[in-house]
This record gives sequence, C-alpha cells and structure tokens, in this order.
Amino acid sequence: MSILISIEDLLSGQLVEGTRMEFKKGWNPKPIMRSVCAFANDFENEGSGYIIVGVDEKDGKPVRPVHGFNPDELEKVEKEIIGYGNQIKPTYLPRLSLEEIDNKHVLVIWVPAGSNRPYKVPDDVKAKHKVYNYRIRYSSNSIVPNQEQEIELIQLTAQIPFDDRPNTKASIDDLSRELMRNHLRATSSKLYEESKNMDLVELAEKMNLCQGSNEHLFPKNIGLLMFSEETQKFFPAARIEVVNYPYGLAGKQFEEKEYTGTIQQQLLDVLDYFKTVVMRKMVIKHRHKEQADVVFNYPYDAFEEALSNAVYHRNYELLDPIEVRILPDVIEIISFNGVDASIKQKHFDKGRVRARRYRNRRVGEFLKELRLTEGRGTGVPTIIKALEENNSPEAIFDTNEPERISFIVEIPIHSLFEEEDNDQGKETTDQDDDQDVCLVLKGLEELEAIINKDKTEVSDQETDLNGDEDETVFEERYKHLLKHLKEIFGKKHEPDVKLISKYRESALAISKEQLDILKFALTVKSNKEIQEEALKLKTHTDNFKNHIEPLLIKGFLRRTIPNKPTSKYQKYYTTKRGEAVIHIREQLLKK
Repeated sequence: MSILISIEDLLSGQLVEGTRMEFKKGWNPKPIMRSVCAFANDFENEGSGYIIVGVDEKDGKPVRPVHGFNPDELEKVEKEIIGYGNQIKPTYLPRLSLEEIDNKHVLVIWVPAGSNRPYKVPDDVKAKHKVYNYRIRYSSNSIVPNQEQEIELIQLTAQIPFDDRPNTKASIDDLSRELMRNHLRATSSKLYEESKNMDLVELAEKMNLCQGSNEHLFPKNIGLLMFSEETQKFFPAARIEVVNYPYGLAGKQFEEKEYTGTIQQQLLDVLDYFKTVVMRKMVIKHRHKEQADVVFNYPYDAFEEALSNAVYHRNYELLDPIEVRILPDVIEIISFNGVDASIKQKHFDKGRVRARRYRNRRVGEFLKELRLTEGRGTGVPTIIKALEENNSPEAIFDTNEPERISFIVEIPIHSLFEEEDNDQGKETTDQDDDQDVCLVLKGLEELEAIINKDKTEVSDQETDLNGDEDETVFEERYKHLLKHLKEIFGKKHEPDVKLISKYRESALAISKEQLDILKFALTVKSNKEIQEEALKLKTHTDNFKNHIEPLLIKGFLRRTIPNKPTSKYQKYYTTKRGEAVIHIREQLLKK
C-alpha cells in the first residue's frame, strides 16, 4: 500500500519532522526492527514514524539523488518483515510502500503508533538466543529506555490518545469515502489513484482510520473528526465560534458566527473569514526611500498558526468549543482544557515551547500533511517571527496558571491600525484617523516646500522657544507660512490649516524629554527602556508620571495592552498623532 503523502514531501522534511524519519541505504533487519518497535511505542505521542530504505543520509538529511531499492526484493522483504514482526511482543506489523523518486525506487516502512504498547523487540532478530528490550525514540535514535523511562512507557499502556481510539458508538459507515479521497488528492498521495476501486472499509484500513475485527470494526475518533459528514453528531463541541466585537466587549453590537463540519474544514473556513473580513493591509510610502513598506493589522501567519495549534491541541472530550474573539485592538484565541502540564508559563515567556507529550497525535499528522500547522515546537516561534516581521506588538500567551483549564493567545493589532478616540470619547475609524494625519502631512509637505523657497523672506534667526524675541520671530514666520498655505489650498483645504494649528499648539506644549520619548517609541518600547534609554534616567514612578503619562493622556503615546495597564508585558508606542507632532516639531520649529 502507499503512504498518505507524496514521497517527495516525505523526504523534504517539511511535513514530517526528522525525529519521525530514519534513512537506511539498504535492507538491514536488525536495526530496522529496533526502530519499528520504537516508532510503534510512540513514547511522546508524536504519531507515525517512517523508515526509508534505499536512501543514504548525511547530518540527518537524505542524500539526493537517492541510492535506490531493488523492487525485485520487495516480496522477499515483505515475507521477512512478517516473521520479524511476529517476534515483537505483542506482535506488530508495519506497512510497506514501494515509492518512486529520482528515477529510482525506495521502500518506505510506515510505522503508525501502536494501540497495544508497550512493545518489546529482540536486540538482534536474527540471533538464536534473543534478548528482548523495550525501544523508544530519543531525538533521531532508537534507544533502550532507562528505568524511569521504562516505567513511564508501561504506564502509557492504557493511555492511547483520544483521537487514535476506536469509537464503539459509531459505525464504519459514518466515515465518508469521498472526504478521505479528497485528503489523499490534497496531499498528492499515490494512494489517491490506487483507491479508485477500493471500498470504504478497505480505504479506511489503508489510512489507519479504523480498528477491530471484521465483525466488530469501528472507526477511530480521528476518522469521525476529519472524514465524517456528521462530525458534530459524535462531537457536539467540535466547532469554532467567532465573535466580532467592533466596539469592544462593552459594546452592544457584535457579530457571531459558528463553524461546524470536519475540523480541518472549520479551520479553513475561519482562516478564509479572517483573510476576507478581518485582515487589512496598509502601504506606507516614504519620501526618501523608493520602496514602500507593507504592514497588516494582524499578520496572517501568526493568526493561522495560533488557530491551527488550537485545533491541534484542544481536548475533544470536553464540551467547550474553540473561541475566537475579535476586539478593536486584539484577537483572542481560546482553547480548552489548556496546554499540557509539562509546559509552564515561563516557557512561553521565553518563546521556547516544546510539549512533553502531544494530546492528539493523529490530528497533528493530518494537519501537517495539509500544511495547516508547523512541525514540532515551531508554533510559538512562528507566531513571534510573524509579528516581529510585521513590526507588531508581541503576542501574549496565557496558560491560565494555576487552574490551567484554558489557553489563550492574544495577538495585538498593529499600532497603525489601532482605533483612537476623539476628544469627546466618541468612536473614530482608522479611515478617519488616517485622513486626519494625511491632511497634516500633506500640509507639512507644502509648508516645507515654502520654507525652502522663501528662505529670504523669513528671518534666518534660529527659533528659540525660551526667548520672547525669538518667539515673536516664530509667530511672524508661522503667520507668513499659513498665508502662503491658504493661497495654495484655498477654502477647499481650510481643514489643513486648522489641523496644523491644532498640532502646532501640541508641538509647542511638549517638553524636549517628551519629544525624545515619542521619537524613541516609534517602535514598541517598554517603560524601562523609555526611562533608561530615551530619558537616561533610572526607572521610577515619578518619571513615568512626569514624562510618559501626559503623552498617554494626549493620545500621542499608547499602550500595547490598553485593557491591562499594569501588565508585566505592557509596552508603549507612538501613535499616528504623535508622529504628526514629531514632524511638526522637527520641520516647522526646527527643534
């Protein structure tokens, strides 16, 4: 039979982690059967393992072009592996697939995680006097477990992950042959063509979606979750609820959507909703740089990985759906019943997270085959990297310690898209705020051109805001520039003049220290960074009240987590209005 993905994808290492693959130049039953036993024990609930015969390796990577496997030896190897599989206690028989790549054949030994673990295998299956040992995978090696690991392996006997258990309340007919073949087509599996003449039961067995004898054959939970037309009949809470609060949790208006069906289709549907309804793009053009910058309110890769991980790691035995809350300044993704007990909050704080043992090994396998989630331990780094590249605030990972009944990922909005309130506290849109600042900057460009053109008409004296005489010089200069501005724009563009007058007062009012803060916080900074690096002061509450708090009140500076002012993850950034003040201060006041 064929494997569920293409051999090219398997060797690429993009869909199956290196720890779940082993390369052998030729057929050598002694080490191969030890690895079969280790993969079958699946000590860390990683899912299937693959041994590829006919491929040499270097530094853990396959050597291309492959060495090759003689297809004439397939029948001989099949007979041998049945005999060697019967030596494993209890008996375990892997699945073989002859695949073509680089104009040669390779033999793939597919080893799904066993349902009767723990397994023992002889150290040498060819020896007359056999010494049996358990085998587990450690990194990319098959080893004999130490005493502590052996005890833990034995304790896993009754702990088959929920998604890999047979469901005795369902029938094999509850699976959909069409959905199963759609998956094989999407993953470019050779089994797609081979399955044309297979019935439902045969295809389910080939895909390891059922278990039992012919008269008592039941679908596994993974089959019902991903390949049934009635997933919610068996798992009512296996759904994703998306609630959009455009005016926050306190607002009366909200939009609620519920996504059902197979779990992979739910995931795809919510991602499509995110791309079409939630995600927005902004192109930032620079006067002194040809290439424009493109930023998003929420980078797609961060949201996709966070939601995919929620689908992957949630507990499908609970009656709580995955919740996605879209708030004005953050997206929250909530899954139950929290992360594995081996993962602590400190691991998320450091950005280095690796589960001790996965909850849903088969869900993870299939999602990786569909390229809907990353490899082991890469989820959090992927989210962090996507936000960094978009220049967005850092994500917040909340493990709900010590209760640990839920896990929340908060993805903050990019500062350029954050909605800002006007003086009366009335809601304003990003479009209104963009127009506001664009008018100011448009007027400033005209003013700057006038400054360069009319240098002889304006006093050459440096503006010094601390002297009465120089203040008068500035007023004369400012009136002169506004006069020219009115002549250029006319009554139609009178708002530019009013807006520049408004921001000009703000630019005059802020101190040099506050101007330094605004310039420093053009990229997100912490309170400590602002005080110690921008102000050159020691971190102190008085410094915050004197220099930072007034900028927050005026709306020139904003918190990355506005609803949690005292959060230890709190940071600050300069708003668009703050940027306008910087521009005016530097271009008009020359300070």
